[in-house]
Amino acid sequence: MAKQTLIINFKTYEQSTGGKAVKLAKIAEKIAKATKVEIIVAVQAADVYRVSKAVKIPVFVQHMDAIDYGQYTGWILPESVKANGGSGCLINHSEHKLNVDVIEGIVKRAKKLGLRTCVCANDAEIGAALSSLKPEFVAVEPPELIGGDISVSTADPKLVVNSVRQICDVNKAEKVLVGAGIKTKDDVVKSVQLGARGILVASGIVKSKNPELAIKEMAEGLK
Repeated sequence: MAKQTLIINFKTYEQSTGGKAVKLAKIAEKIAKATKVEIIVAVQAADVYRVSKAVKIPVFVQHMDAIDYGQYTGWILPESVKANGGSGCLINHSEHKLNVDVIEGIVKRAKKLGLRTCVCANDAEIGAALSSLKPEFVAVEPPELIGGDISVSTADPKLVVNSVRQICDVNKAEKVLVGAGIKTKDDVVKSVQLGARGILVASGIVKSKNPELAIKEMAEGLK
């Protein structure tokens, strides 16, 4: 069975920017080694070099663009992501929504460079549609639950079940992740019991009073 995956989205929180991003990534790496769970950190593009130099776990950027070398001031070049140690990217997070044609372009550019991809979707139907692009991960996150206190596995368990079924009907090779409101080991265990192959989490770890304990408990929930 494929290894379960925990993706930690650092967003642009103060607790996960610059040197603090390195510190949090090192904690994630330590727990990944101890639990044998795949832990991926998704950092700001400005932090990808420093973080990737400090840890051996996969480091994703939170976005990149489907562009080539040229006149693209302010855009994120996939080749630059790879050259600076990035191993993949999040695409279409609810806080950075994209059109389908743009998502497709990013996935294609990533595959060409050997970068991994996690495409985000609001619901099962969108997740299934984006699954046809064949990213490695599809992460389903209801936007209304993101950053809240109720997890998707508790608030809408049918969403998790339907997402797994519909996405795997399109592409059985993909790993379906779920996210939004996940903060405890129990939230993670419920998600796995409902069929998810991992979770995408942000504030539940980054803004926790004890991030190390939060990562450890979530990773143990995936074992």
